[in-house]
Amino acid sequence: MSNQRSGEPDPRAAADGCCPRLLSSPPEEAEAVEYARVFKALGDPVRLRLLSMIASHNGGGEVCVCHLTPAFDVSQPTISHHLKLLREAGLIASERRGTWVYYRLLPETTDRLASILTRIPSGDTACNDGADSAPCTDHPAQT
Repeated sequence: MSNQRSGEPDPRAAADGCCPRLLSSPPEEAEAVEYARVFKALGDPVRLRLLSMIASHNGGGEVCVCHLTPAFDVSQPTISHHLKLLREAGLIASERRGTWVYYRLLPETTDRLASILTRIPSGDTACNDGADSAPCTDHPAQT
């Protein structure tokens, strides 16, 4: 039986600075391309529902593709295509077990999206987009 894992996050994609914020400063070109790829993956209603189903299944555990497909009025190959795009965007990972593929959320990616879209309250100096070497004190570290 084959156990293949795919969709693991690329450690090179981690933020260099503390608490990157899309709403406080423009991203570098490479970051913008990466953000756009992830947001584009979330821009389809089927993919958004698939991600939600995977994330919420049994408290965020793994879910078999056989439990995802019946929830949609599209073909199994179409579901597989959508799952592939979510995997390529780094939002989910998969593992083949015999005939079936099991999917799980990669929470570090969704946490990073939440972080870059969170506006820093006025006067918050705990995170200043890496302008100095002080670590974040009230936001999770970005990895």
